[in-house]
Amino acid sequence: MEERRGARIGTVSGLALLGGGTAIAAVAGGAHSVFATVLLGLLAIGMGHSLLVEIRRQARRRTWRWVRTDTINAVLLGCWAEAALILTILEAGPAAVRAVGGVLAAAYTGCCVYFVTERRRTIAAQPRTGEVAPLPRPAEPETPVSARRAA
Repeated sequence: MEERRGARIGTVSGLALLGGGTAIAAVAGGAHSVFATVLLGLLAIGMGHSLLVEIRRQARRRTWRWVRTDTINAVLLGCWAEAALILTILEAGPAAVRAVGGVLAAAYTGCCVYFVTERRRTIAAQPRTGEVAPLPRPAEPETPVSARRAA
């Protein structure tokens, strides 16, 4: 049985929120040791990598048009960017938390732009329904060496 490779809406936005929340937790105040801060920071970087891999997978699906799930993924990434920016402006907390909020806003914006760009490229590369793909040219038969000498 073949696995269906459809679009999943919650995966991209869930990874985006988990990565951002982990980054905020790494720099937020509290009884964090340096070891815990470094570990949370590395976890946030790993989740950011997972987010980029998932965005690339979602954007390179083999569908021939922009679908509803593409719009939802792009809108959610845009909303997370806007929310991170608003919280960075309104937050009266430590400078480290505000800096991470600004980085998150930029990263979410970049992810949204990357998703839309990759998705549009993938759709443009797909042959349209009803179009006939060009047939490959047949290979020319090789003539034996003896036939070449006789000619």
